[in-house]
Amino acid sequence: MISSDLISTLRALSRSDKFYIMQLPISELAQQETELIKPEQAYPVWSPYGADEAADTMLKVLQATKAQDHA
Repeated sequence: MISSDLISTLRALSRSDKFYIMQLPISELAQQETELIKPEQAYPVWSPYGADEAADTMLKVLQATKAQDHA
């Protein structure tokens, strides 16, 4: 939890200092995100191609909803 002293100190900073303070954790978070994907490793990716059964189910749900809306 962030202390009230820290919050009051941050509020007293100038606009440019506040932007600088914001940049630090954001750049660290961005760096951590790039470490999640490792080079030379395969990652599964879902694709709707070949998902005919799922498409058929969705079509039936949409048709049922359309029929209910017009009833």
